[in-house]
Amino acid sequence: MIIKKKGNWFKMLFEWNGSVLPQLMPRLILLLLFSIVVVYFKPFLLEHNLHINPAIFTLFGIALAIFLGFRNSVSYDRFWEGRKLWGALLNDTRSLARQSHSLIDSSDYDEKREEFINLLIAFVYSLKHQLRHTDASNDINRLVSKDFANTLKEVHFKPIILLRELGNWVKTAKKEGKLDGMSQLAFEENLNKLSDIVGGCERIASTPIPYTYSVLLHRTVYIYCFMLPFGFVETLGWITPFAIVFIAYTFVALEAIADELEDPFGLQPNDLALDTMSQMIENTLLELNDKKITPQNNSKYYYIT
Repeated sequence: MIIKKKGNWFKMLFEWNGSVLPQLMPRLILLLLFSIVVVYFKPFLLEHNLHINPAIFTLFGIALAIFLGFRNSVSYDRFWEGRKLWGALLNDTRSLARQSHSLIDSSDYDEKREEFINLLIAFVYSLKHQLRHTDASNDINRLVSKDFANTLKEVHFKPIILLRELGNWVKTAKKEGKLDGMSQLAFEENLNKLSDIVGGCERIASTPIPYTYSVLLHRTVYIYCFMLPFGFVETLGWITPFAIVFIAYTFVALEAIADELEDPFGLQPNDLALDTMSQMIENTLLELNDKKITPQNNSKYYYIT
């Protein structure tokens, strides 16, 4: 994800990074060339009555805009739900780290408490890697024991196995007399919340918007854009290519944005900043355990992947 403070209105007109314009440029250039060809053959088109009444595009454009609005709303709902789940992940891991201090008041348990918090951090990173289908080995190896890291190598659902290990930690603390029954229930409640978060993220990641919606919208947008020159060639003349590209940019960009937001856990520029959120969760858990944190990236403009 790209995060950047908004500049003034004039600079934003020429913003490149973070917009979908770079990936749209080849399509817009193709449409520009096609529009120029249509204008060049304007006499032939008018002579054979091959132009189209612009009023048709007005009516059709309204319907297309409504369809695009629906598509973007659905995609943004998925994006925002993913963000809420990761916000809940921050809250619940903080609660568990705090409980490991407040409910186990024992200085001789510091090493095991650190193990618990490292398991929480490993859980966060493993969830990020599972959602992105990336390798979690580096993060897992630095946070858990070598034997447990080797066990996780062949595991597909690493966050769930880490949840089991967190539950075993709580059970061991109970057996050792460090927790009473009510305190154990408090831990279990938050561990269940983590399980719900994993399920919610998996639901978003594994259930895309029905493919037929994407195909229908994609075809409609491009057919509409490539028919536009035949509607405006008579009235606009050589202004037609520039007007068509501007109109097409609006429609095509909305479709591209919806495609990016549909999977909020991906690696595209406008997906969720999972790297930064994971690092933030790690830092806050380390501070709760009185450890030194890793500085965040505080630059004015930076990429998050």
